[in-house]
Amino acid sequence: MIIFLLFVLSKGGIMELPQPVQIGEVSVEECIAKRRSVRAYSSKPLTLKELSQLLWAAQGITDPKGLRTAPSAGATYPLEIRAVTREGIFHYIPEGHKLIKEQSGDLRPKLARAASGQSFIKEVPCNFVISCVYERTTMRYKERGIRYVHIEAGHVAENIHLQAVALGLGSVPVGAFWDSEVKELLNLPKNEEPIYIIPVGHPK
Repeated sequence: MIIFLLFVLSKGGIMELPQPVQIGEVSVEECIAKRRSVRAYSSKPLTLKELSQLLWAAQGITDPKGLRTAPSAGATYPLEIRAVTREGIFHYIPEGHKLIKEQSGDLRPKLARAASGQSFIKEVPCNFVISCVYERTTMRYKERGIRYVHIEAGHVAENIHLQAVALGLGSVPVGAFWDSEVKELLNLPKNEEPIYIIPVGHPK
């Protein structure tokens, strides 16, 4: 269970995730047809294997050269992914497919308040927060790089939504939140900005 495994991981601790499956039992066409926005979730937690698969779908490395599951302008990879669960906040590191625990404790209620009080955010077992470092892309593409970063966030989000369907889970895209509050809650670096929240869990 994800609850126990991530609870015992101390702040700053590193956990290698289970290897993701790359040949599934559900077709991409079926996932596209079944995908819906889900806002009511059971309390059943995600397994570590499910969490691993979702993170891999979002930003996993799929090539020896470091290329990832979602396309990125110039392979600049400006996005960062964090999982906000009952046990704390966990930062995904694509290199080595692992998690670093950044904070302990259940911060989902605070995340929900920062997202205009959307209650399902505090009830879902896992919220994926996508943030970005614009400079990674704008250094190469100048101001237009901002557009490329936002496009990439859409690619990553769609991967998460479709992977959730393949795992029998539900998800919903959330863009309504107070950027400064989410940034402070996650203790993001000065040059990193939150741009997307995706709750994922078992539909009621």
